[in-house]
Amino acid sequence: QVQLVESGGGLVQAGGSVRLSCAASGRTFSAYAMGWFRQAPGKEREFVAAISRSSDNTRYADSVKGRFTISRDNAKNTVSLQMNSLKPEDTAIYYCAADHLALIPTAVAAEYDYWGQGTQVTVSS
Repeated sequence: QVQLVESGGGLVQAGGSVRLSCAASGRTFSAYAMGWFRQAPGKEREFVAAISRSSDNTRYADSVKGRFTISRDNAKNTVSLQMNSLKPEDTAIYYCAADHLALIPTAVAAEYDYWGQGTQVTVSS
């Protein structure tokens, strides 16, 4: 089992940047592909970005490609999401998630085994 705790959310102006972090504890972090999802008010949870266990493969939602970067540090048991050029439509609760022994990072939420509690990101116009 793994516990996930997100941090780094807050209020930012459009065009600004925020860096989210997710700290994992429990079993071997490198055994998990990691993903970020988000949920805006009144909307379903959607995929944002994912990274493979060894960082050699990443994938992004089209809506964030070129603006967001996912990375991980297996020595520190952390995964991060650098968000640049933020837009009001990026406002959401952001969740990190862990997919045990995944061969490739997936955008499918149901594939993930563990979830954090989320961190709020609000982008003002």
